[in-house]
Formats: sequence, structure tokens, C-alpha cells
Amino acid sequence: SGSPVLPGGLLCVHHRPTPFPAGSKASECGEMTMYAVVKIKNQQYRVSPDLKLQVPLLDSEVGATLSFDEVLMLSDGDEIKVGAPTVDGASVAAEVLAHGRSRKIIVFKKKRRKNYRRKNGHRQQFTEIRITGING
Repeated sequence: SGSPVLPGGLLCVHHRPTPFPAGSKASECGEMTMYAVVKIKNQQYRVSPDLKLQVPLLDSEVGATLSFDEVLMLSDGDEIKVGAPTVDGASVAAEVLAHGRSRKIIVFKKKRRKNYRRKNGHRQQFTEIRITGING
């Protein structure tokens, strides 16, 4: 098997919890992995088993099991299935770990010379999930 360190000092998908940056290949470390591109709340995520990620707030209890059926692409290591628009019969199972709020961002509006200033803060709500399995 190959080294877990890729060119540029990056760790392969098996040795770090986040998806690969654009332009790198999952199979460069010598290990093949199953992954899928899934649509959750109108955003696309590249997921693999045991991956933890934060998605927009989902209406479910902590500890609940979810199933996402909008799988746009599926790879089992050697074969890649691309949906048109979704892969038939494929689904991604996940477990809800927690709900939370991300860090605050400041929204500041100003019109020069008009004594107009508006300052607002915003914290986006999220749900942290762990991918438990990819079926398809």
C-alpha cells in the first residue's frame, strides 16, 4: 500500500476526516474507498463512510438516523456511477450528532456622507451528522 501523505503534504481521505481539495485523487495513496456526492438541503457534499460534517439545520432529533436519497454520483473504488440527475436505488445513511450555531459574522452596511450605518450579526444554524453507510 502507498504512503498516506500525498504531494504537497496532504493526507489521503482515509487518514483525515475532510474531503479532498480540488485536483487531487482519492486513489493516490493506494487505498480504494467508497464515496458519494449527495445533495442535502440543496447543497452538494462529497461523503464517505464515517465522515463527520456540518450541514444546514435539519428538522430531526439528536441520535436519529437519516437517509438521503438524492445521490448524484457514487464510487465504490473501481466503478463510478453518475446519475441523470440521481443514481437509481442509491442512498446515504447518516446519524445526527448535534445541532449548533456557527461563528458570528458581521453584516455592515454604509452609505458614505449620508449618516447611514447598519450593523447586524448573524449566526448560521447547522446540524452535525456522521455518515454511517453508502448503499447503492
